Amino acid sequence: MMVDSNPNHLNSVDVDGWHRVARRVDSPNQDARPEGAPPSLLVIHAISLPPGEFGGPGVEALFTNRLDPADHPYFAQIADLRVSAHFFIRRDGELVQFVPCTQRAWHAGASSWQGRERCNDFSLGIEMEGADDQPFSDAQYAALNALIAGLRASYPSLVDIAGHSDIAPGRKTDPGLCFDWDRVVR
Repeated sequence: MMVDSNPNHLNSVDVDGWHRVARRVDSPNQDARPEGAPPSLLVIHAISLPPGEFGGPGVEALFTNRLDPADHPYFAQIADLRVSAHFFIRRDGELVQFVPCTQRAWHAGASSWQGRERCNDFSLGIEMEGADDQPFSDAQYAALNALIAGLRASYPSLVDIAGHSDIAPGRKTDPGLCFDWDRVVR
């Protein structure tokens, strides 16, 4: 399902934290946010599984703990990870949601933003299907901007947007140099 980028149809989330347009795929890799920690930061990531390959089931399998290590040599290294993100935007603009916005997704790892540690506590994670060294698609930027508008309409506390590399410098490089921040509505 594609995200409607029409500004007259802000794609907000329901009271349970699920986006009204996203395809829902529940991830077990989540838990409760700390009380009094509404989301104030959007973290943009990039992921492809296997690395540099797009369109396959690898990301959904990873986020739902169903990644088969026999499917690709790289998968053997990561099959035991327990990670997730709130959203995943495929190359064609399809929006998938794994964790409700009301819950804490396990996307940031060891991280810090503006002096606050543990970014998972106060952020929403958005994975873009991509790699550090490849441009993202027009459909992805359109879906991302529609998603940001909808999330901000639902969560006025969302005031910051950062890359994974910004909250975990030296440890993470995504979304990478090919991510065009000028195309993101901030």
